[in-house]
Amino acid sequence: MQAAQMVSEVFGEACPASAPFFGYMGAAAALIFANLGAAYGTAKSGVGICSMGVMHPGLIMKSIIPVVMAGVIGIYGFIIAVVVGTKIKEPTG
Repeated sequence: MQAAQMVSEVFGEACPASAPFFGYMGAAAALIFANLGAAYGTAKSGVGICSMGVMHPGLIMKSIIPVVMAGVIGIYGFIIAVVVGTKIKEPTG
């Protein structure tokens, strides 16, 4: 019983009341920055596809790959935000 109380005291000090705030801010930052990067990558790839269509029309399908990869980055950010968001617990004590 004494060990459980000691563990509760240690984790009570290690987990302040502001911990969920910073946890959710981290999840939001993961989502925001991943999707900003995906949007930027999609925009830059779109410019490349347009110039590729003018200079080498036969290579248009190969230039679509960066757009798909930029979309994958956005999905990855969403997954990380969900994983981090579900692991946040309310502080006890």
